[in-house]
Amino acid sequence: MNVKSVEKENGNAKIVVAIAKDTFENGLNKAYLKNRKHIAIPGFRKGKAPRKVIEGMYGAEVFFEDAINELFPEIYEKAVVEQKLNAVGMPSVVDLNKEEDGTVVLTIETALYPEVTLGQYKGLEVPKAEVNVTDEEIDAELDRMAERNARISTVDRAAEMGDTLVFDFEGFVDGKPFDGGKAEGYILKLGSHQFIPGFEEALVGVKADEEKDVEVTFPEQYTPELAGKPAVFKCKIHEVKETVRPALDDEFAKDVSEFDTLDALKEDIRKRFTENRERAVNQEFDNTAVTMAADNMTCEIPACMIDEQVDKQMEQFGYQLQASGMKMEDYAKMMGGDLNGLRSNMRPMAEKTVRANVLLSQIVEEEKIEVSEEEIEAEYASLAEQYSMELEKVKAALPVESLKIDLATRKAVRLIADSAVAVAPKAAEETAEEEAEKKPAKKRTTKKKADETAEAAEGEEKPKKRTTRKKAETETKTEE
Repeated sequence: MNVKSVEKENGNAKIVVAIAKDTFENGLNKAYLKNRKHIAIPGFRKGKAPRKVIEGMYGAEVFFEDAINELFPEIYEKAVVEQKLNAVGMPSVVDLNKEEDGTVVLTIETALYPEVTLGQYKGLEVPKAEVNVTDEEIDAELDRMAERNARISTVDRAAEMGDTLVFDFEGFVDGKPFDGGKAEGYILKLGSHQFIPGFEEALVGVKADEEKDVEVTFPEQYTPELAGKPAVFKCKIHEVKETVRPALDDEFAKDVSEFDTLDALKEDIRKRFTENRERAVNQEFDNTAVTMAADNMTCEIPACMIDEQVDKQMEQFGYQLQASGMKMEDYAKMMGGDLNGLRSNMRPMAEKTVRANVLLSQIVEEEKIEVSEEEIEAEYASLAEQYSMELEKVKAALPVESLKIDLATRKAVRLIADSAVAVAPKAAEETAEEEAEKKPAKKRTTKKKADETAEAAEGEEKPKKRTTRKKAETETKTEE
C-alpha cells in the first residue's frame, strides 16, 4: 500500500492510495472464497465453480467491491496513521481505478477532527442563581407529608370537593353506551381532574346510595369518535370518604421522622432543600461556564461528529423508553411526529455536547492536564463502592484509558468553572432583548420596499464511524 497524495480542504481529506497487484489479488481471492457458495454456474455444483469461470460469466470486476471491503480497514488504518490524520466519521471510497500493471488506485474521502482555536475560557463572568428556600416551600413540603400520612374514613354526609367517592358509572352518547365508558367500584378523588371538565364538579353534593346523571361534553381535543359530543354518565354512589390529615405538630414530626419537634423537622427540610438546590445551581454554573467557553472557541464541527452524538442520544433515550415499556416509534407518534423529527429535535443539544467535548479535549492538551495513578485507583475504588461491584470487575468493565480521559475532562471543567466569576443572572426581559439584537434583521416586506421606492422617486433616498483521535466527553445533566 502506498499513499500517492493527500489533499485537505474545508475540514475534509482526500487520500489517494495505490494497492499493489499482489495485495489486491489476495483480496479478490478472499472475496471469491467468501462468495462462491452463493453462486450457481451451469455445469458446476453450487459453490464449486472456479473464480475465472465466474469472472468470465459475470465480468472481471464481479469481486472488486468485496475485495475492497476485505482490504479497506487495514489500508485505511495504515494511510491515516502514516499521514498523521485525525480522521472522524465513516470514510468513503469515491473512486477506484485499475491500472495496466494491476495496481488498484483508490480515492478515499474522510472528515477530519476540527482544528481548534481556543478563545477565553478562564475568568469568564458566568450567571449564578442565588440559593434561597422560602418558608412557603417548607410549608408546602409539610403539607405533602401530611397528605401522604392522611387517613381516609367513610362519612355520612354530602360529598365535598377533596372527598373520595366509590361509585359505579356508565357513559352514553346519543343514548348508546360507548367503549371504555363503564366501571364498577371506581375510586375517584374529587378535584383530582381524572375525568373530563365538569364531571367531578357535578358530583359535589351527592350522598351514599344516591344515583345521579352527570351531563358533560367531551373536549374537542379528544378521541375522534367522542370529541365535542355531549354525554350522560349514569352514576351510582356507594361511599363518600373524607381525608383526615394529621395536625402539623411535634407528634406529627415524631411519627414521620427521626425528630422530636416540628421545628427540628422544618430545619431538616430546609437543609435538604438547600443542599439539593446548591448542587443543581453549581452544576448549572459549571455547564454554563463550559458552554460560554465553547462559544468563544473558533472551530468548525464536522456534521458526522454531530450525527454520531445524535445516534448516542437516540440510543440512550431508546433505553429509557424501553425501561418504561414504550417503543421510540410509538413515542414519536404520540408527540405528533416521527423518528426523523425526533432526531432533528435532538440535534441542537448534540451539537452543543460535541462542541463542549472538543473544547475540553483541546484544553486538556494545551494545559497539559494529567491524571495520576493514585487518582485512577481512587476513582476505580469509588465506582466499585457506588455500584457494589468487585474492584477487578469494575476495572475489566472500564478500560483505564477511558477513565483517564474522563478524569482529565473533569479537571478541564474544574479549570474553567473554578476560574469563572459568578454574577447575578440577568432579568428575563434584558436577556430576550440581547438575543433579539443578535438575530439578523428580517427581510423587508414587498409593501415596505414599494413605499421606500416611491419616496425615493420623490427625491428622498433611504439609506460513519471512524475516529483516530480520542475525545473527552462531559455530562451536562443537571441534578435536581
